[in-house]
Parts: sequence; structure tokens; C-alpha cells
Amino acid sequence: MSVKILALVGSLRSGSHNRQLAEAARTLAPGDVEIEIFDGLGDLPFYNEDIDTETDVPAAATRLRDVANAADAFLLFAPEYNGTIPAVLKNAIDWLSRPFGAGALSGKPTAVIGTAFGQYGGVWAQDETRKSAGIAGATIVDEVKLSIPGSMTRFAETHPADDPEVVEQLTTALGKLKANISA
Repeated sequence: MSVKILALVGSLRSGSHNRQLAEAARTLAPGDVEIEIFDGLGDLPFYNEDIDTETDVPAAATRLRDVANAADAFLLFAPEYNGTIPAVLKNAIDWLSRPFGAGALSGKPTAVIGTAFGQYGGVWAQDETRKSAGIAGATIVDEVKLSIPGSMTRFAETHPADDPEVVEQLTTALGKLKANISA
């Protein structure tokens, strides 16, 4: 049986190292795992209950929810912006948390990883992302932790998929996430 993991990348930058990390994860995924990297987080309006009604949900939010509902698990890539979670990733979590108690994240295994420029690799942002996604109903896979420091220098000339240490760590993280997906 094939499983589908939806990857959400918290950076919109075209040369994002977290996007590259997501691409590496897609390449390294076991044969029975499909990782879809969602494009379009930048199109989501900020979450607002006034525009999240039964009759009038923004198209970008409907698209995200549809893709998320079809996923078996989530892999969130969290860079660190000013010591915390990027707004675009938090906004996506907010959209996926609704309707309250039955959002697309509810009960689905979710892992948070990433890379950042600082010496700790975005640990604070990843912790905040785990907290937010967990409150939104996701089942956080706590044994998956991968924070890669020094992204601007480490990946200046090397794609994460070409870094043996990253490949090993990412492969291990994917295996742990997959093990938490119910058959």
C-alpha cells in the first residue's frame, strides 16, 4: 500500500534551502511513499473566520485543504524567522486546523524538520511549529527531529541531496515518519 505525505515548506524564497531539503526528501522517500510538495502557501490569505464560511472559502484555502485531506501524513519544513515559526507556515496550519476538531491535520502523523542559518538550525521555529500543529490536532511524531545549522554556508554550493550526512539523517527521519502512519 502506498502512502502520501504532504510537505509544507515555510519559506517562499525561490532559492530556499528548506525547499531544497523538501526536494531531497521527495527523492529519498521509500518506493511506497509519495511526497507531494505543496506550492501555493503564498497564495493563502491570512486566516480570518469571516472569510472561512460554508459558502465562501477562498480558492487557495480550499485547494490546500483538499490536498491535505488526501494526505496520510505531513512533513513540515520550518526555517527560523526572528527566532520563531515563519508566518506563511503558521497561516497554513491555521487554515488546516478548521473546521475546529475536524481539520485536515486532525490525527495525522506530522513531523517537523528544517534548516536555518543560525548555529542551532531553527530549533526554536521547529519547536513552535510542533506546538502549533499539535494544538491544531496533528499527531506530532516527536522522535523525528532534524535541525541543520549553517544553511547559508553549508548549502551555498551543495544541494542537501548531495550532502551524505543530510541524506542519512533525512532517510532516518522519513523512516520514522512512515512507521507512524497507520496501514
